Amino acid sequence: MKTFIGVLAALLLALAPGAHADVVTDANAKAAAIASKHPATPIAVRTMAIVQVSVFEAVSAITGRYPPFRAKVTAARGASVEAAVASATRTALLKLMPGEQAAIEADYQAALRPLADGQAKSDGIAVGERAATAILASCADDGSVAPNTYRPHTTQGVYVPTTSPAVPHWGKRKPWVMVSGDQFRPGPPPSLTSDTWKRDYAEVKALGGKASSQRTTEQTAIAQFWEATLPVVYWPVARSAAAAPGRSVADNARLLAVAAMAMDDALIAVFDAKYTYNFWRPVTAIRNAEGDARDPGWTPFIDTPMHPEYPCAHCIVSGSLGAVLEAELGSGPVPKLSSASYTAGGAVRTWTTVNDFVQEVAVGRIYDGVHYRTSSEVGTAMGRKVGELAVKKVPKATR
Repeated sequence: MKTFIGVLAALLLALAPGAHADVVTDANAKAAAIASKHPATPIAVRTMAIVQVSVFEAVSAITGRYPPFRAKVTAARGASVEAAVASATRTALLKLMPGEQAAIEADYQAALRPLADGQAKSDGIAVGERAATAILASCADDGSVAPNTYRPHTTQGVYVPTTSPAVPHWGKRKPWVMVSGDQFRPGPPPSLTSDTWKRDYAEVKALGGKASSQRTTEQTAIAQFWEATLPVVYWPVARSAAAAPGRSVADNARLLAVAAMAMDDALIAVFDAKYTYNFWRPVTAIRNAEGDARDPGWTPFIDTPMHPEYPCAHCIVSGSLGAVLEAELGSGPVPKLSSASYTAGGAVRTWTTVNDFVQEVAVGRIYDGVHYRTSSEVGTAMGRKVGELAVKKVPKATR
């Protein structure tokens, strides 16, 4: 199944508008398809951050347009940017996705084939390797691998499901731009006696159930689209912005690096909050409600993810990407943003503004039956803060 998803994702990316702007965005599309073969979204997002920062450092070393961020890499005059991008991508992916070596090598050779053999090509390959090796080393002790010490909430002698929840340690990882995972930790979810909770509960119960008669055809399409969580559903949106006229390879390398770090730090922040509050998912709340509000047979539209509800992870990722894109586009024209979803049969959706994209993700998770409105709003707001910080932290052009 995962192999099928990976193949489909690659096909969708090839067909998606804006997928072929330059060597940086082409490499991004191929890397995202490979990274998305990992079944765990947080790990796939971290992989893409390492890849894109490696590419940024390699391109910056050659062009000199941006100062280094995480690694000071030297480059011989005339080194090939194209070779450096291919080499940085390959080096990072081989370390992080060794099971995909054949696909990684095939993409690498395809990227190098049009380049003339010679010193420029050799020097570019060396720069890419050095950049990726340095970034991989800087992330080796970031806490992505840690013992699972999650303690299920129960009382003595009472059975609880024994499947372990996803990445309970993720919020303790070393971030790219944040000080720590709790930097943007929000306040607690609504009280179960509040009007906000009653509103949220009623909405998701009505619209998020598998058998809902109130969810519209369009809402169902949105729900199906945003069941996808892997990087391949987000990166076409970023590439839509990168494909705008007049952008350089160096500028796109920075844009994708900032976006990748923002999305990775966003997941660090959201898992910190999730495992701090351990708030129940709609299926748990609805099946355990008091009185007439209870529906013991209620089932969400999609399978509920294996981690606490609050805040919404999808929403923080889209919010962080949205903030990066808004900062990059400024007051200029917004290109048509688009992406395709492997959970919606390859359907393509488009948005005329960044905010339209961000808000659709937020409501999509309500229609999916896995999040409440407050969680979506809080997650989106957190993501914007992370994205704005990433834009501020990564060096601006020096020439």
